[in-house]
Amino acid sequence: MPEGANVEQVRARFGATADRVAAHARQQVEVVREQLQSFVLPNGDERALDVGTGAGTLALALAPLVREVVGVDVVPELLERARAGAPANVTFVEGDATSLPFDGASFDLVCCRRTLHHIARPELVVAQLTRVTRPGGRVFVDDQIAPVDPLAALDLDRFERARDPSHTRTLPDIDFRHLFEANGLVLQQASFQSHRRELEHYLDLAGCEGEARDRARLLSPGGPESYVAESAWYLLRKPELPVAGAR
Repeated sequence: MPEGANVEQVRARFGATADRVAAHARQQVEVVREQLQSFVLPNGDERALDVGTGAGTLALALAPLVREVVGVDVVPELLERARAGAPANVTFVEGDATSLPFDGASFDLVCCRRTLHHIARPELVVAQLTRVTRPGGRVFVDDQIAPVDPLAALDLDRFERARDPSHTRTLPDIDFRHLFEANGLVLQQASFQSHRRELEHYLDLAGCEGEARDRARLLSPGGPESYVAESAWYLLRKPELPVAGAR
């Protein structure tokens, strides 16, 4: 998970739940690989970056599809688990998503999966994703999106913060698109999905217990059994640099 104003909450939450997060990550790798292969269509020669890698789900899914993957996160416990059994073309480093420790234009494919809702200032992260992508390279973003109804969006965030204090804000689709446009990224395709989340498992994954668990159950937008989350995938391209002297 990336760094921001609430970085200590992120480290505390994910450090304490690292084992269950890592187990969940391992279960998802094959499915995420199939999704990436069909949506991103890697050519096999990219140098890729996974920002907010957590326990490495996306980085490990990408590994057979590209030349090299670097995963970056601020939670050392998650990085330790991500490194266990990682293939030779994957490395994991500790770093801040709002100030990535990489040179500009140093990656062909830059990814950020289910991370921006943990960031107080997601615009800083999107600017960094753009900076480290080479001209002509691509950016892939996968995140939960907020309902269009602002009151429903407030209810969703109230629930998510009760479940996980490191949650900041779920962005609506239009905010994502404005962030991409502000950084000169060109949207190539977008896809939207609905996911039924069983509440007890979802609360367990966040280590939500005691009074906080009772409160989260009461605030669940779908009731005490489950709720439906909406998410979006965005594939974007960073434009090529203009040719010198061209008009």
